Amino acid sequence: MQPQRIEPRPGQESVWDYPRPPSTELTDRHVQAYFAGELIADTCRSIRVLETGHPPVYYVPVEDVRTEYLSASPRTTYCEYKGPAHYYTLQIGDQVAMEAACYHPEPTASYASLTGHVAFYPGRVSTCLVDDEIVQPQPGEFYGGWITSEIIGPFKGGPGTLGW
Repeated sequence: MQPQRIEPRPGQESVWDYPRPPSTELTDRHVQAYFAGELIADTCRSIRVLETGHPPVYYVPVEDVRTEYLSASPRTTYCEYKGPAHYYTLQIGDQVAMEAACYHPEPTASYASLTGHVAFYPGRVSTCLVDDEIVQPQPGEFYGGWITSEIIGPFKGGPGTLGW
């Protein structure tokens, strides 16, 4: 069953107005990610990936990430649009978040701007923020969308949404 689009109010975006294939856009919004009490990513120059039915995913330039806390995971996946995805595990002291971030070392030509950027999964780190607003993670384990008060769904990722 197809979802019913919720009409956005002024200042809101509906994920059902986002394109497929996804688009990318530079943003100067203040994006942060925290894990185990440490600020691990902090930027005002991220890339938002917008895809139908999904909250935005923020890709942070690796220069704005505390890479000393990241270690490469052996897991890889393939995105039909962006190409091969690789993952990072976060570790600070004895706290570990498996595959808490992904990156595309060799994205397809249409997504070349994602080279050198890392996307954190809000549900796998302590807290993510956009302009000081705490982000809600996109439902499900597979997706890494960032839900803020201006983003409305319904969102793909929860039970019963696989066929959307």
